[in-house]
Amino acid sequence: MQKPCLLCIGHRGAMGHLPENTLSSIRKALELGAPCVEVDVYNVDGHLVVFHDDRLERTTNAAGYLAEQSFDYLRTLDAGDGQRIPTLEEVCDEIDSKACLNIELKGPDTAAPVVELIANYVKKGWCKETFLVSSFDHRELLTVKHLDRDIKLGALIRGLPVNDAKFAQDLGAFSVHPSLDFIDQRFVDDAHGRGLKVYVYVVNQMEDINMMYALGVDGVFSNFPERVLENYSQGKRTNRWI
Repeated sequence: MQKPCLLCIGHRGAMGHLPENTLSSIRKALELGAPCVEVDVYNVDGHLVVFHDDRLERTTNAAGYLAEQSFDYLRTLDAGDGQRIPTLEEVCDEIDSKACLNIELKGPDTAAPVVELIANYVKKGWCKETFLVSSFDHRELLTVKHLDRDIKLGALIRGLPVNDAKFAQDLGAFSVHPSLDFIDQRFVDDAHGRGLKVYVYVVNQMEDINMMYALGVDGVFSNFPERVLENYSQGKRTNRWI
């Protein structure tokens, strides 16, 4: 019997198994078979560093605001299990075009350097459709769209807007990324009616994964990619967000 389809996106790699947003977590997601991986990116000291929080305490052996540190200092820190904070380029090299990559922009002034990095990897032979750039900061997404209208955009939200997914359509987004805590059938149907993909974060429990499938969403971000992969087909993957 063929499995139903639900796209699996490894959240910060496979952070249910290994320290989030580290190369080991990315590698684990790929080993598990995740066709897509999501990471978070800040522009710090002229470098794109892969990190989620604006402060260091939760995931490293240091304290303070990430953006106030030098890049050289950040690279000395332990981001978990002896891993260091990676650069976005290191993540791309680890993925090596074996999976799609969702880059979530965190903090200011990330759009332009991320667009430049994507352009560099396209020159190396990567397909531009391998990349999806998302953010809660929709102004940053507009900057991406201004710099390269062909890069796919994912609009992140925490609640349900009055006009449902219209804001994402107005942004020219490819997808909308609502929270598991704020998702209903009306929103999913409205987004699909506007031609948008719906990818929900963060979905870890099987009952929630199954509920998202029942709602008809296109994919889920999960800390445990294997839970999605063992129960749902990924279709014919081409390393493109389609």
